[in-house]
Amino acid sequence: MVNTFHRVGHGPHAIIVLHGWFGDAHSFAAMEAWLDGAAFTYVFMDQRGYGGMRSVDSDYTIDEVAADALALADHLGFDRFSVIGHSMGGMVAEKMALLAPQRIDKLVAVAPVPSCGVAMDEAARELFLDAADNLASRRSIIDRSTGGRLPGTWLDWKAAYSWECCDAAAFAAYFLAWSGTDFSAEVQARRVSLPMLVLVGEYDPRFDRSLMEQTYLACYPQARLEVLANAGHYPINETPLVLVASIEAFLSGFGTQAQQA
Repeated sequence: MVNTFHRVGHGPHAIIVLHGWFGDAHSFAAMEAWLDGAAFTYVFMDQRGYGGMRSVDSDYTIDEVAADALALADHLGFDRFSVIGHSMGGMVAEKMALLAPQRIDKLVAVAPVPSCGVAMDEAARELFLDAADNLASRRSIIDRSTGGRLPGTWLDWKAAYSWECCDAAAFAAYFLAWSGTDFSAEVQARRVSLPMLVLVGEYDPRFDRSLMEQTYLACYPQARLEVLANAGHYPINETPLVLVASIEAFLSGFGTQAQQA
């Protein structure tokens, strides 16, 4: 089985792009038009339960998504490639770096879930669990994760998008996967030394500078952190041009556009 995907660009630098909990392979649409297709080949993959993979049975685990992404790279003939992961996709990128560090050139983690998972109080956990079957709960999570500052029409759209693109059972299972999975001991022991750019939005209340300093920056010798101004958890939608500029500057080896930590 090969996961559904679509490509943007035809450049020599191949990149696997992994979506987050509220997205699918097409949730990066706001930034796709501005990608440098001459320098890069971006491959946006649907995880099982999302998009073109909605009907596929699965255990919905981080290990499974990482294995699927590596299998997709094999299918496409990518011996070496970079990885971009948003939110839970960032955790998947970490797992891929453990499984096949020799194949990965660079990692970009956008508002990423760390390898230790995410501890939550009971109220927050109940809200996230309820989101599988409750559109209003999804909207509330999106609003909180972007700093309570974005238009209600966009919040409605983002919640509805996630509702349409993902199977409810998969959505529920993936929450347990990204919040409860913990392979941080292996990450700390292996100390995988790959160039890594960690991007967080200044208005993201959970996946912020402090969390990244305690996790990604502490575990990866070549990791560096940038803070994206005027963005929360979804810079893909909030600041797509700045996001593209930072990502491609890093992948090209040039300076970056965002504020360095």
